[in-house]
Amino acid sequence: MKNFLLKKLLKIRIELKRKAMYRKAKNLGLTHPQVVNCSQELDALLNKLLY
Repeated sequence: MKNFLLKKLLKIRIELKRKAMYRKAKNLGLTHPQVVNCSQELDALLNKLLY
C-alpha cells in the first residue's frame, strides 16, 4: 500500500513539474536556463519512477 501511494504521489509531482516546464518554455523560450533546469528536475523525477 505504501509503495502504491508513493508512486501515485510521484506521478502527481511529475505532472505538476511538466506543466510548470511547459509554462516556462512558452513564456521564456526553450533554451532559457529556468526551462532547462525544470527539464532536468523532470528527468530526475521520471528516473525515480522508472527505477
